Amino acid sequence: MRALHRNRLPQIDGTQLLTDAGLETTLIFLEELDLPCFASYPLLGNSDGRQTLKSYFERHLAIAADYGTGFLLEAPTWRASRDWGAQLGHSPDDLARFNKRAIELLAEVRREAASVSPLVISGNIGPRGDGYQPDTAMSADEAQAFHAEQIGWFLDTEADMVSAFTISTVNEGVGIVRAAAEVGMPVVLSYTTETDGRLPDGTPLGEAFQRTDMLTGGAAAYFMVNCAHPDHFRSALESDAAWLRRIWGVRANASRLSHAELDEAEELDPGNPAELGRDYAQLKRILPNLRVYGGCCGTDHRHIEAMADCCCQCQAA
Repeated sequence: MRALHRNRLPQIDGTQLLTDAGLETTLIFLEELDLPCFASYPLLGNSDGRQTLKSYFERHLAIAADYGTGFLLEAPTWRASRDWGAQLGHSPDDLARFNKRAIELLAEVRREAASVSPLVISGNIGPRGDGYQPDTAMSADEAQAFHAEQIGWFLDTEADMVSAFTISTVNEGVGIVRAAAEVGMPVVLSYTTETDGRLPDGTPLGEAFQRTDMLTGGAAAYFMVNCAHPDHFRSALESDAAWLRRIWGVRANASRLSHAELDEAEELDPGNPAELGRDYAQLKRILPNLRVYGGCCGTDHRHIEAMADCCCQCQAA
């Protein structure tokens, strides 16, 4: 089987796509699974785990079917890179198999989801370190060399693209974009912000996008923001700034808590799904190219349905 959309992503042509919610927080807090290092990819190692992941995606796909949107399937591979895998006792060969199995699972989901189209498959990449604690020592060249390994594992699969989430420094973002561009894989880069709308290393959000484009020749397909509540970054979206047109997706947190507070939280803060949906509608008015809607920490399928209700009704059948 081959990638269906690698040569032209549907969202580039204006198609609105829903995507999933906070996978790891859903599995840990709502399904009471133990995920060391916040890693969901080990579930791919057995049939029960694969079925858990499949059911999770199917709940979200049902919403896309109801609202007549496409869907972006993100692989459960946010932690499936060399440094995190080593902490879980997995070798690079093990990780290669896990990453490929993740795309195989999503390809199976895509084949069975006849009522949703288009369905885009993305290989999900996370930060080399803790996304809440920026690695300011890593250069762009080091980041490129590190992330090229996982991107390479996705190349010979049905993945249409790769998406990097919770990135906290421009150097790491630049390295990821360069690594994907070097092998011709469409790449989407998502930065996270603190409560002041700046990256965890202090870089203003707009500056991060502009510098990334400048240092990569605009190679990213588009940018996103994730793992922050809309209240945290809305003020950073300067009126009429040209870089706003490069933000095509948002995966926000349900909670208004800071990253430090979320790190210490022992209970899930799901916020208010309806309110978050209205926040997305406001973001849609600010961001002229916003067309990918999903969630991050604390969100589940209820939040995705609220986003669809506020932003995608025009596509409902």
